[in-house]
Amino acid sequence: MLDGQLVEVGDLVLHDAGMDVRSPTHELTRAAAALRARRIAMGRNAPWPLSIEGLAALRGIGSARGEGGPKSKRVAHDPDDDAAFPPFANDADPWKAHFAEIDALLERTSKMLAGETPLPQSRSHLVYDEDVDEAENEDLWLDVVKRTAHWPALAAAAVAWDAWLNLNLYARQPWLGLIMAGAILRARGLTNHLLPLAAGFKQSKFRPQGRESALEKIEGFCQIVEEAVAVGTKDLDRLILARELMQRVTGKCRSNSKLPELMDLFLSRPLVTVPLGAKFLKVTPKAVDLMLAQLGGARPRELTGRLRYRAWGIV
Repeated sequence: MLDGQLVEVGDLVLHDAGMDVRSPTHELTRAAAALRARRIAMGRNAPWPLSIEGLAALRGIGSARGEGGPKSKRVAHDPDDDAAFPPFANDADPWKAHFAEIDALLERTSKMLAGETPLPQSRSHLVYDEDVDEAENEDLWLDVVKRTAHWPALAAAAVAWDAWLNLNLYARQPWLGLIMAGAILRARGLTNHLLPLAAGFKQSKFRPQGRESALEKIEGFCQIVEEAVAVGTKDLDRLILARELMQRVTGKCRSNSKLPELMDLFLSRPLVTVPLGAKFLKVTPKAVDLMLAQLGGARPRELTGRLRYRAWGIV
């Protein structure tokens, strides 16, 4: 997290899977929101996050505007106007209305999880500044992205991130600005995935104060990208080393063994539990325990240290 709050990877994965072993903290909830935003950004085509719909979906709330149209205000419905409410609102059967509302809620939730239509949320004046027009700031930032479309990718991403900070877009979600900068690099074809720019920001010494020149801002952003690439390279080296160690064991197993598939599962997941391995490999939990014992010293490190929720991962 950009505000200096760190969470355990094991707790984050368990929270993402709905298997919390304790009540989630505020820091864990924010980290899960950042993870969800990165997942949504990676699940769609590269230019999509750089749009009004993409911004709204990554934030997890509804947009105040329609498809590419002008800004619009929410209109309160007249309670005496039957046309303003769904047909089941005044239905004589109360259960029918309840079931219809549940079906509508499930449909909206499915669309939000797919990154299509975010759920609208009410905004409290106790939390949000009513004098700040976020819709106008979004337009200004998207205009910066459009005007720098012909620039080199790194310079365009640096200017877009600086504009994001100057406009103070979404002060309650400070991590989203670097995700959008990574989305610009991905949309311009410089990367195939989202760089871990937040981790690079933590490692770098650059801290924007608002007094830097344009050249210093671009150089600072390049330092962040350099550190992010270094973090990704270290993770890749760690995965390669773990794969080589496990391949020494899997190379001696039978041709019908599931052990190579367990190795691939470790390489593709940040955290693997016995139930997860049994589900993906279509074996019994006891078989997963035997395969873990078979790996011996090549087995990845145990992350949780709990008897109930034992998990291993390459981190």
